[in-house]
Amino acid sequence: MKASAAQMRAQLAAPDRKVRLYLLYGPDEAGAGDIAAKLASAIDPNVEKIDLNIKELRDSPGRLADEAASLSLFGERRLIRVMGAEDGITEAFRLLLESEAGENPVVATGPSLKNSSKLVKLAIASPLALAQAFYVPEGQDAARLAASIARDHGLRLVGETASQLASAAAGDRAILTREIEKLALFLDAAPERPRDADPLALEAIGADIGEPELFRTIEAIIEGRTREIGDELAELNAGGGSGIPLLRMLTRRLIALAELRAQVDAGQSIEQLAERIFFRERAATVRALKRWSARQLAHAIDRTRAAERAMMHGASAGEVLAEAECAAIARAAARMR
Repeated sequence: MKASAAQMRAQLAAPDRKVRLYLLYGPDEAGAGDIAAKLASAIDPNVEKIDLNIKELRDSPGRLADEAASLSLFGERRLIRVMGAEDGITEAFRLLLESEAGENPVVATGPSLKNSSKLVKLAIASPLALAQAFYVPEGQDAARLAASIARDHGLRLVGETASQLASAAAGDRAILTREIEKLALFLDAAPERPRDADPLALEAIGADIGEPELFRTIEAIIEGRTREIGDELAELNAGGGSGIPLLRMLTRRLIALAELRAQVDAGQSIEQLAERIFFRERAATVRALKRWSARQLAHAIDRTRAAERAMMHGASAGEVLAEAECAAIARAAARMR
């Protein structure tokens, strides 16, 4: 059946043993991953986790039902996890839902799945499954998400702080959580000692690099000026810039172009759109719209967001990741001519 956010929260409080399949799908991969992790803890913080990959289920569709029906050596329940679920393994899930036994729950995430997907329709039609769609939050929804995550870290977001955080993270839950964690650490906040977080505190943990310098570098990336990228990045580093704000501003620029590209694909001319663009950005925007397709923009947005998430891991290559991604996107743009 199709689950609402409230129904899924109820499952997090007390998982229903009758539910064999939790299907978490849609483009908000971080949001689905967060619920998947919470479901695992709700079922049992020490539950044994069994990961099955797409190839295994495509080659042996019955494997999923077998794992769901089997018990561990000491009789405890196990959790079966499937990441990157797709229509190609629908048969495995059909066998799971039609089998006689299914003691171990399955949590599957599918960022590429849509409401029209065969697997989603299968889960919605079954009383033994719960399917919830996850979409990247925008506007007030994103601000409310920021406030909610902040409360879990002992922060009360004051003024425009929630909106600023949501905008900086471009709706990415994983990035938003990392920024809130940094803010909580800076303010020494925790659930047992809540603190107010205002825009000044947010500014204090941000980068010093100015937008004009970033904009120049970003336009060089988007226009594929590969010979200039090295010098631009070196200049940013010399000025105290870092990769996080660069990737964020690049993501915002790509999203803005994607929105304009959608209008062009819907029938508006680039010249008509240009009249509504700020004059200093008009020429660069027109060039970009003539160069980039909707598919290419979507792919670039996914890459910049993934690079930022990777940079936030302690064992990552840090600034090198941002520089490498910017260079890769610039090379791709250069080939679009």
